Amino acid sequence: MSEVRSQGGVFTATVLAIAFAAILIGLGIWQLDRKVWKENLIATVTSRIARAPADLPPRASWPQQAQEGNEFSRVTFPAEFLDGQEALVYTAGSPFRPDVKGPGYWVFAPAQLAGGSIVLVNRGFIPLDKKDPATRGEGNMRGTVDIVGVMRWPETRGVFTPADDPKTNVWYLRDIKAIASEKKWATAAPFYIDQEAPVPPGSLPLPAKIEVRLSDNHLQYAITWFGLALGLAGVYVVWVVGRLRRRPA
Repeated sequence: MSEVRSQGGVFTATVLAIAFAAILIGLGIWQLDRKVWKENLIATVTSRIARAPADLPPRASWPQQAQEGNEFSRVTFPAEFLDGQEALVYTAGSPFRPDVKGPGYWVFAPAQLAGGSIVLVNRGFIPLDKKDPATRGEGNMRGTVDIVGVMRWPETRGVFTPADDPKTNVWYLRDIKAIASEKKWATAAPFYIDQEAPVPPGSLPLPAKIEVRLSDNHLQYAITWFGLALGLAGVYVVWVVGRLRRRPA
């Protein structure tokens, strides 16, 4: 009877060891895939932001503009910011803006093109104590200005993303559809613009050219997962050998 129980224990341990090892190996492979994705992203963004800005795509082509192939492309266009209109998107920092050292807000504003169409522009960063527009009135840019920036696409809401608070004009996601709907901004663009120039008087909001400083630690993570799988296999082998040695002749 004891021998049957021993065999059952070994079988259960074997199944569990195989299952956990498969999970660990799968996580390692996933990290290697992420490494390839991250390297391609870094190469793509680096290449696109190094190009001279092109004209903003015409209004008629906006519905056909896709994120793949266009995001982070530099563009330039003349537009006029609608006076007194803005939405604040909370940020704790950005991998593309190393100059942003602490929490604050991105200032999103509608910019009207010559034909009347509107595109949303992330005008730049402001610290938390500059939330009130009255504290940065000199930064209001009136009249037509030549905007330079990169095309960006909205973020996807995650499980832990806080709920937006339109009553206090604070959003926690760069969701231009939600912002435009709440603000009644009639924009048909599926993208928005991260402004890099011009810098307004008083430097608030503060735009800047994005920099590629994305961390790429996926190889380390993959090695860790594979190492854990190897360690688990070693522990299993030692345990099985010990059980076999303790079996009666």
